[in-house]
Amino acid sequence: MNTGMPLLSVEDVEVRFKARGRRRTDVQAVDGVSLEIWPGEVLALVGESGSGKTTLGRCVLGLQQPTAGNVLLDGVPVADRPARGDQSVHALVQPVFQDPYSSLDPRWPVRRTIREPLDAQGIGTPAERDARVAELLDQVGLSRALGDRRPAALSGGQRQRVAIAAALAPSPRLIVADEPVSALDMLVQAQILNLLDDLRRDLGVALLFISHDLGVVRHVADRAAVMYRGRIVEQGIAGEVLEHPEDEYTRALLDAHPTVPSMPSTRRP
Repeated sequence: MNTGMPLLSVEDVEVRFKARGRRRTDVQAVDGVSLEIWPGEVLALVGESGSGKTTLGRCVLGLQQPTAGNVLLDGVPVADRPARGDQSVHALVQPVFQDPYSSLDPRWPVRRTIREPLDAQGIGTPAERDARVAELLDQVGLSRALGDRRPAALSGGQRQRVAIAAALAPSPRLIVADEPVSALDMLVQAQILNLLDDLRRDLGVALLFISHDLGVVRHVADRAAVMYRGRIVEQGIAGEVLEHPEDEYTRALLDAHPTVPSMPSTRRP
C-alpha cells in the first residue's frame, strides 16, 4: 500500500476545444478525469486514437491548460511552478514522444539534443552539463562517439535512446511516454521497453505510459487506466484489468486483440 503523497494527482480535469470552421459545438477532449501516479510507478493510459490520452498527457507536461480541474505535482499545481530551474514542471516532468524520426531536431548533433533541457532550464555549469551528457549516453546504452552524429546517421532504436537520454537530463521525477515504441519493430520495442524498466528501477522515475497496445501495457505497467471518449472508464492493477475487465469498452479492446503477445526477451541470461 502506498503511503504519503502521490507524485502526480490529476483532479477532475476537463479540456474543451473551441469550435472552429464548420464545427458548431466545442470538442470535449477530456471529461472529468482523475488519476494518481506514485513515485517509481508505471501507470499505463490505454485507449484508441481520439480517446483523449495525448491531450491529458499534454496537461501533465504543462503544455495544455485544463479548462477545469487541477494537475498537481508533489501537491503543487503545475501552473504554479516556476518557469525555469530544477523545480519547474519542465524539469520535473519530461516527455518521450512516439516517433523518433520526427521528435529530434535533424540539424542538431546528439550531444546538443541531450544537453538542451539542461540549457533551457539553466541547470548546472557548462562543464557539469557536458559531464551529464556523457553520463546519459552511457546510461541509455549509446557509445559516446555517437555524440557528434546527427539523427539521420542513427537507427530508430538509437534515436529513441537519444530521446530518452534527453528526457532524463534534468533528472525528472516523471516521464510522460506517449506511444514511445509504436514506430519501432518488435525486437527494438523490447529493447526500449527493457531500457525504460531498468531506468525506472535504477533511478526511481515514474512513467505515465500512453499506449493503445495491450501487449506493451502488459509488459511494462503496474496499473492501467482505460480511457474512452475523454473519460476513465476503468482502472486498476494492470494484470487484473487485462485478465478480468469490468467495463464493456475494456472488453471490446481485448476482443479486438484476442491474443496479447508477450514481448521478445532481449536480456542476456
